[in-house]
Amino acid sequence: MTLEETLQGWTGPSSPTEQERQERTERMIKEAVSNHPGFGDCDLSVYTKGSYANNTNVLSDSDVDVVVQCHNVRYWECAPGAQAPTVTPYTGPWTPSKFRSEVAAALKAKLPGDVDESGSTALTVKSSSARVDADVVPCFDYRYHFASGGFRDGTKVFRKSGQAFVNYPTQQLDYGRQKNNRTNNYYKQAVRILKRCENAMVDKGKHRTVQSFFVECLSYRCPDEIFGRATWTDTVRGLLVHIWDGLQGPEPEEEAQRWLEANDCKFLFHNSQPWSRADGRDFAKAAWNYLGYAT
Repeated sequence: MTLEETLQGWTGPSSPTEQERQERTERMIKEAVSNHPGFGDCDLSVYTKGSYANNTNVLSDSDVDVVVQCHNVRYWECAPGAQAPTVTPYTGPWTPSKFRSEVAAALKAKLPGDVDESGSTALTVKSSSARVDADVVPCFDYRYHFASGGFRDGTKVFRKSGQAFVNYPTQQLDYGRQKNNRTNNYYKQAVRILKRCENAMVDKGKHRTVQSFFVECLSYRCPDEIFGRATWTDTVRGLLVHIWDGLQGPEPEEEAQRWLEANDCKFLFHNSQPWSRADGRDFAKAAWNYLGYAT
């Protein structure tokens, strides 16, 4: 099999059978939350995020990420120079620990014996013959106010330790769709290629595991025109070269030159991330060598 044939074979999403298991997993989690009596006075929404929602998942990355978002509470922050909003402090029952405990209770009532609460952030629903693994993330509304007067909405996620971080799953979904449309639907196919390449390298002992979201972010930061090349061989070559060249040296001091996550909201590289610029370079180099590109 030629390299072009291999890459073409890596462009597709999960198999129909795997998609059915993913959809069933999503549906069961939504039913668990919807039927839980403890949420009678809670305004919440349940939706998927990540590779499954973005249609960039592959067989070895077929787990489902589900967000359970409480709208009763909104956390907020302001950029330097921004005017703080006028708000009434929340005094209701929905603290991070209370909300997490009710999400856990809802899942355990629907899926007894299949819920793992040991993780620092997500609740894990174990797979079965009918389901895939799922990470269920309790979170709250979040709003960031800009000095210009505008704002950006996201989610505030609390770890069991009390530490918190902000995610932007809606923006990742929207911007991924926009990039896919701009590239004639080649962007998401290319993301799947790089994810399957990572899986293959790990399986063959050629490289360490690289997080799926990180691979997607590296792909997202590549210029649109690369995705329009005549062959997948040339396209992937261009992606790997751009990642390698773009991550040389230290993180730029100027914010405009720093790479952002696939949500265009958060910096891809900073001290709290589980990866570094060197990790991105290493992945590009390993993939280049594994696929047999000439120097």
